[in-house]
Amino acid sequence: MSLRQSTLLAQAGSRACDRTGAVSAPIYHSATFRHPGVGVSTGFDYSRTANPTRQELENVLATLEGGARAFAFASGMAAIDASLRLFQPGDRIQVLEDLYGGTWRILEGVYRRWGLDVRYIDPAKLADGRLGALIDPTSKGLFLETPTNPRLRVIDLREAIAAAHVHGQLVVVDNTFQGFLTQRPLELGADLCVYSATKFLGGHNDVLAGVAVARTEELAKRIGWIQNTTGAVLGPQESWLLLRSLKTLSLRQERQQENAGLVVRWLQVHPHVVRVDYPGLPDHPGHDLHCSQASGFGAMVACELDDPALVTQVLSRVKVWMYAESLGGVESLITFPALQTHADVPTEIRERLGVNDRLLRLSVGIEDAQDLLDDLAWALTSP
Repeated sequence: MSLRQSTLLAQAGSRACDRTGAVSAPIYHSATFRHPGVGVSTGFDYSRTANPTRQELENVLATLEGGARAFAFASGMAAIDASLRLFQPGDRIQVLEDLYGGTWRILEGVYRRWGLDVRYIDPAKLADGRLGALIDPTSKGLFLETPTNPRLRVIDLREAIAAAHVHGQLVVVDNTFQGFLTQRPLELGADLCVYSATKFLGGHNDVLAGVAVARTEELAKRIGWIQNTTGAVLGPQESWLLLRSLKTLSLRQERQQENAGLVVRWLQVHPHVVRVDYPGLPDHPGHDLHCSQASGFGAMVACELDDPALVTQVLSRVKVWMYAESLGGVESLITFPALQTHADVPTEIRERLGVNDRLLRLSVGIEDAQDLLDDLAWALTSP
């Protein structure tokens, strides 16, 4: 019997213990495991290598994502770090320049110094989200986000993946903003899909986690070796929290997307808002493309105000929205990317990408939509 994703999510971890029939996966707070005999293993030896609670989470995620194997990391950046360790010093990789500031920081501050030849693709050169013509045949890999963080640009995943694979390149997609319920990069041909599971997958701002899902068993073995060797694994308590959170993912995402649509329509007509970025808008440059590769528009919104002073006013006045980093939780958050998530990106690059001193990034939660709108109205009211 083939089960739908919402059913798989609702029962995530609920059949993990055949011995007791517990409908909540046990938490195995054990660093090491006793061997039944010399040269005999239960399948678990040391929790850095494998832990039963983490393994249950990883099995669930691999099934939901449609990959060969999934790996749970201590953070989203740990998952991205593992993906970059697949390359060697001297390898060239291409990265769309409009991306999360933490990814830019690790590329520039760690991997370029280590010997990776990082080349950025200017989003201004994209034609309708297509970047195939910009693929360097000498590159070893391609790292993408879509929609991008924070300007929500949309990239044609099928076209980009196909163009990279012509040259034998490894394609990594950060799917944090969209999620596997509505966008499935591995099914579109991506080799590796990574997430900050702290965000929508966790959804409650109470667990720090990352996920990497490999499309093939061959790549899974390489990621598994890297994870075991470097040790940035998710602990059993956090693994259980993430399993628990997955149970409500489909409901949360449905409500968040519904609220986001209402917030976007309200922002569009506000006199102090000069631009709204959201792929669900029919006039968004990537709207049609997004609809062709995703089944929903998500809950992330970017808006540009007409006066930098209003940014400080909004962040100081909001009572329902919270001024905080992160995204994807049940609580609605407002982030100032230029000062927070993208602070390490040089000003001239930020400005060129549209991450300016008037841009706010909104992560829409599950609150009553009218309360969210009333709060924004008060925050944007002239003093």
